[in-house]
Amino acid sequence: MIRGNSLRLCELCERKNTRDSRDTWKRKEKILSVFESFLPLQADDCLTVKTNDMKTRRFLALTAVFATLFANFGTFSAQAQTTISHLRTLKGHSDGVLSVAVSPDGKYLASGSYDKTVKIWDANSGGCMLTLEGHWNWVRSVCWSPDGKYLASGSYDATVKIWDAKSGECIRTLEGHSKCVYSVCWSPDGKYLASGSWDETIKIWDAKSGECMLTLEELSDWVSSVCWSPDGKYLASDSDGGTLKIWDAKSGGCIRTLYGHWSGVSSVCWSPDGKYLASGSVDKTVKIWDAKSGECIRTLKGHSDGVYSVCWSPDGKYLASGSYDKTVKIWDAKSGQCIRTLKGHSIGVNSVCWSPDGKYLASGSWDEPLIIWGIE
Repeated sequence: MIRGNSLRLCELCERKNTRDSRDTWKRKEKILSVFESFLPLQADDCLTVKTNDMKTRRFLALTAVFATLFANFGTFSAQAQTTISHLRTLKGHSDGVLSVAVSPDGKYLASGSYDKTVKIWDANSGGCMLTLEGHWNWVRSVCWSPDGKYLASGSYDATVKIWDAKSGECIRTLEGHSKCVYSVCWSPDGKYLASGSWDETIKIWDAKSGECMLTLEELSDWVSSVCWSPDGKYLASDSDGGTLKIWDAKSGGCIRTLYGHWSGVSSVCWSPDGKYLASGSVDKTVKIWDAKSGECIRTLKGHSDGVYSVCWSPDGKYLASGSYDKTVKIWDAKSGQCIRTLKGHSIGVNSVCWSPDGKYLASGSWDEPLIIWGIE
C-alpha cells in the first residue's frame, strides 16, 4: 500500500491542476488508465495522498508506485536476467519424496522416500545409480557428508543410518531416539552428526564411532529440522511449537529462542556467511532472522499453503522455498521479493536443495518424481 504524503509535491500538483485544461486531463486519464491496468490502486492508496482532487490524488499515488518500482529496479532486473528451466524429472521412487540433498561436488542427488528407501541419482543424466535399503519405515531426511563419501539418513523407524555413498553399504546404525528421526545434518568438518526427533530431543553423534556425545533436551515439542552453522560452533533447530532455537554445539546449551511464527516451523537453514537464519512454517511464511540478535528482519509472504523446506543459494543472495501449495518459490533475500514461482509438481513440495555452484535446484514432492530446475 502506498503511503505518499509529500506536501511539496501535492502543492505543485494542485497548482498544476488549476492551470490544466480539460484536454490535458483527458490525456492524463488515458495514461492513468493504462498504468492502473497493470498496477491497480487500492482505495487507501488514493485516500492517503493529501489533496481534495481525486484526479490529482490518483496521479500522485501512481507517481509513488513508480517511485517504488524504480527504487527496486535492481530486484526486477535480477528477475529479468534469471532464467529458470525444468531440466529433468527423476522417476524411480514408488511413493512420495520427503527429502533431497545434492552432493558437495554437485554431481549426485540423494533422496529419501515414503517408500522406505534412499536413492542416489546422477544429476546430469537423471539415472538412478543406487537404491539403499535398510530402514523399515519411511525415510524422512538425507544429508551428504562434507567430503561426499557418506550419506546419513533419518527415519520414522527412530534410527539414523550412515551409508557408503559409493557402494551403498550401510556401515553404521545409530540408535538412541525413541521416536521418528525427522532431520539429520553433518557438521562442517564431517566429524559429527546432529539428529532431531519427535521425541523432543536433538542428539549429536560421533560419526566415526556412532557414539552419542550430547543430548539436547530443552525443548517443548518435536524437532522438525536441525542445521549446523557454517563455522560448526552452533546448531539451529525448529519445532512444531512455532519456535526456533540456537544451541552451542560444544556445550549443548540453548543460547537463544526465536519467536515469530504463529504455527509449526518445518525447516531451518543458515545462510552461507552464518549471519542469518531462514525458516519455513505451516503458517505459509518464510522468515529471515539475524542469527546474532535473534531479530526477525524479514517475512516473505506468497505461498498459499504451509512451507516445508527452505534453502539458501550458495552465494547467499537467494532463498528457495517448497510448499504444500505445489510450488517452489525463489526469493531475493535482500529485498524479500519473490522473483520466480516454479510449477511442476502435482502435490505438495517437501524438500528443496541448491547445487553447490548454484546452477540448479532440486525439489522433491509427494508426487514421487524429483525435479531438477536449471538456473542461468
